[in-house]
Amino acid sequence: MNESARRFMLGGRDDLDLLGRVMSSADALLRAMDAEGIARAALINSVAPDVIGITDLVNPWIARYVEGHRDRLVPVGGIHPRHSRDVAGDMRRLLDVYRLGAIKLHPPHMEMAANAYRTDCPSLADVYRLAGEAKRPVLIHTGTSIFPGARNVYADPMACDDVAVDFPATTLVLCHAGRPLWYETAFFLARRHPNVLLDISGIPPRKLLEVLPRISEIADRVLWGTDWPSKGVRSMRRNVEDFLSLPLSDAVQRKILFDNAAALFASK
Repeated sequence: MNESARRFMLGGRDDLDLLGRVMSSADALLRAMDAEGIARAALINSVAPDVIGITDLVNPWIARYVEGHRDRLVPVGGIHPRHSRDVAGDMRRLLDVYRLGAIKLHPPHMEMAANAYRTDCPSLADVYRLAGEAKRPVLIHTGTSIFPGARNVYADPMACDDVAVDFPATTLVLCHAGRPLWYETAFFLARRHPNVLLDISGIPPRKLLEVLPRISEIADRVLWGTDWPSKGVRSMRRNVEDFLSLPLSDAVQRKILFDNAAALFASK
């Protein structure tokens, strides 16, 4: 990571020892998950060399990290079309060699819109097309970022409307459901497009029904996530407990907490 991003991510934490163990060993992560009652996890990585400093070396790293544990850990990596000389070739490597379970795009950190293939980055279309052909979802960060240098002009999920229209065979996951400014937009897109799902990671669970009051209507299109180990997310289990305290039916809770993600991230 760039030094400014690293300082921001690590500053003020008291769990750096745990993070160090988890980063170095999938076994350590699985022990932490077992302690908190977590069955499976998607490990989200994106490529943003300019703003965050993370390069495409994260892709072989996450593939190695999960080897032998793909029954419980889903490797998610990224690609930045403006930093790739062969987007189609690189995508095939991500899907076929590293066997990533999903591709993550982070528009505010990549400094480009999710629909930039319509304007100044036509090769972005290869990311969506090839992911769809491989039946792997594309996770798109929606909502603001407070990392140094993030460009929040690209955070509005409405740009994903174009993507859903142009690539109907590609499953799109709107990460964070547009928090905190665009919840209604994200909800609209999930209701409009059969290939759009919402991820609710990073949203304080007790606030969920305040910001997405009609979430039960699209319960089969919503994915649970905690965003751990992001700052402010102290415990995966505590987030689940807070979610379970909401006045939602058992069936809705089961879909959001497990069933939808288990179907989306079937073992590869």
